[in-house]
Amino acid sequence: MTHPTDPALAALEARLVAQRRLLGRLVAALQPDTRDQVMDWLGQRESLRDGQEDPGAVPTEDVGPALAIADEFRMILRLAQDRMHEEDRP
Repeated sequence: MTHPTDPALAALEARLVAQRRLLGRLVAALQPDTRDQVMDWLGQRESLRDGQEDPGAVPTEDVGPALAIADEFRMILRLAQDRMHEEDRP
């Protein structure tokens, strides 16, 4: 996580982190069959698929938001997986 100096940007980033954590918990709390479907869906979207061998290697104006979206899906998926492993511990 970056450390923005702009208070408005810092607040926005903190809100995003809170929402990401909540989504991870919600996904982990789903019934197993539904959770698996959602996690598969997130997994399919955690990598940018733009037809390139190395996505984002050739910068274009529209790749930034797409990479950020893919990264967000990846982080939500990882949080859900982490939460599931926490629940498995005695």
